Amino acid sequence: MSVPDTMTAMVTMGHGDLDQIVLHTDWPRPTPASGEVLIRVGACGLNNTDVNTRSGWYSKTVTEATTGGAFDEVGEDDPTWGGAPISFPRIQGADVCGVIVAVGAGVNPARVGERVITDNWLRDADAPDDLGKTGYFGSERDGGFAEFTTIPARNALAVRSQMTDVELATFSCSYSTAEGMLTRAKVTAKDTVLVPGASGGVGGALVQLAKRRGARVIAMASEVKHAQVAAFGPDMLLPRAPDDLRAALKGEQITVVADIVGGPYWPKLIDILERGGRYTCSGAIAGPMVTLDLRTFYLRDLSFLGSTVIPPEVMPNLIRYIEAGEIRPALAATYKLTDLREAQAAFIAKTHTGNIVVTP
Repeated sequence: MSVPDTMTAMVTMGHGDLDQIVLHTDWPRPTPASGEVLIRVGACGLNNTDVNTRSGWYSKTVTEATTGGAFDEVGEDDPTWGGAPISFPRIQGADVCGVIVAVGAGVNPARVGERVITDNWLRDADAPDDLGKTGYFGSERDGGFAEFTTIPARNALAVRSQMTDVELATFSCSYSTAEGMLTRAKVTAKDTVLVPGASGGVGGALVQLAKRRGARVIAMASEVKHAQVAAFGPDMLLPRAPDDLRAALKGEQITVVADIVGGPYWPKLIDILERGGRYTCSGAIAGPMVTLDLRTFYLRDLSFLGSTVIPPEVMPNLIRYIEAGEIRPALAATYKLTDLREAQAAFIAKTHTGNIVVTP
């Protein structure tokens, strides 16, 4: 399959504001190395990690909420999800759906023409369960905000679905993050799960995936978004931050809080957890610095579960859910790749419900 030597790419040139994302119309098209495939990108979703990595928000020098803009000070030693430096220029973008158009040495040529979505966790082939030997697509290597991208063949997962490329580009990051959180918290049909920030990509995925497990789900979101969040199927909808959360719950016994919000409201989420409850977290868009009364933590026998690197079985399971029609995309808007700055500005504004996707 003939492919050009150059491509259009939106390239992040360094930490900072949206002006660090620069359009290049003649960027060198990558060549798949041994064990890799070349994907013609059909669509690529936006996620918090794109914003956080560009802005340097992951650095411990930053204590503010995610804003998407430049911060006054970013530590160059720990500005990424893994607490390590990042190399620029970098093509970001993790949620790729596309078609394999070429393969490197050692990859079955029959894979050319295969429609795939990406498993974004780059693992050591000899130690796939070693969390310390992982990287992330679009962070530790170039991602999908371009016409073409390469990835290890084992990270390109075949998918058979009637969904469009744009719809399938909503799953790889948001839904795997959500499923990873629920897997780590061992959510079952016996649980009642509280989901703050349920209007976002991960939040909406948490609602769907927890319901798929048979759990009772209570979603929290701005009331102007309740009609859209209701489509995800929660059992109850609450405002984004009720003054009296316990009263708003009307006697519901919360066994799991699945949170990507954090911020000043956080202590109220912990206070309503039942004895033996679990708090699972994979984000802090409202702010990373929180106050914890340790007596609440230990006297109630709570478990706190950080969730970043997903268990290896999560992405194959998601493919199965997609192909079986058990989960559906939550597509908020589509932008052209060349309008990536505008797409990220809309993502940062958080007026949407679900996921934003760009197409070449």
